[in-house]
Amino acid sequence: MPPRSGVFIDANLLVLRVIGAVDRRLIGVHRRVSAFGPEHYERLLGIFAETISSGQRVYVTPNTLTETSNLVGDDPRFQRELRLLIEGSDEVVVASVEAARHDAFERLGLTDAVLLESVSAERPLVTADASLYQAVIRQDPHAAFNFWHEQAIR
Repeated sequence: MPPRSGVFIDANLLVLRVIGAVDRRLIGVHRRVSAFGPEHYERLLGIFAETISSGQRVYVTPNTLTETSNLVGDDPRFQRELRLLIEGSDEVVVASVEAARHDAFERLGLTDAVLLESVSAERPLVTADASLYQAVIRQDPHAAFNFWHEQAIR
């Protein structure tokens, strides 16, 4: 297995990162992060910190960033935090026409199909989405981490 160069983060976790950074008290309360608790936000911060401190990159796609922006809404505080997250990430672009050819496109949609085209054992996905996780590990069992498992990214 090749050494890891970084991790992709799914849109749901990017939303958690943005909202939690603005106000941790919104975790579990705000409708977009109601499934998460403070411990999940702390775990996510740990993933970001461990990735960056080890010289690896946080990868995103324009699709996950657009979805994140739409989900957090037009609150300027969230958009400012999203800008900081964008500036600290590496953006990977996959043409929509390529992603639309992926077998999972009709079932999972464009954002997830782009991730499926982008992830690998070298650049795995950290996701809280069970359907996306299953699709990735069917493609490559070393290309995803299930965020809901305690050892999400070891």
